[in-house]
Amino acid sequence: MSPKKLINSFKYAFRGVSRVWREEQNFRIQSCVALFVVILMVYLDLPGYEQAILMLAAVAVLVLELLNSAIERMVDMLKPRLHQYVEEIKDVTAAMVLVASLGAAVIGVLIFWPYLVTFSVNS
Repeated sequence: MSPKKLINSFKYAFRGVSRVWREEQNFRIQSCVALFVVILMVYLDLPGYEQAILMLAAVAVLVLELLNSAIERMVDMLKPRLHQYVEEIKDVTAAMVLVASLGAAVIGVLIFWPYLVTFSVNS
């Protein structure tokens, strides 16, 4: 692989993330929540394995939101001919992100709850 191709690959990837950041409100919200989770896990000094689980959950949500955005753009090209299927595909991909987000929220509660209870008792 040439260095130029590698640099271009990163350029295209960052351009894609930038576009989704600008155009998708949910991605911005999910990114801010992920940043808050990172700050909280560092502040509470969580063990490495709990940090890894939280990071995996947060990254999964963001990746699925990127995938959702890509799929939405692809099916929008078909809209005039297959509108019912387009709507169903968009609903299913949105559900995919919702399920991942709810799962990540449950993981966050399960991991953070004991620390927050201990923190509030000691304060």
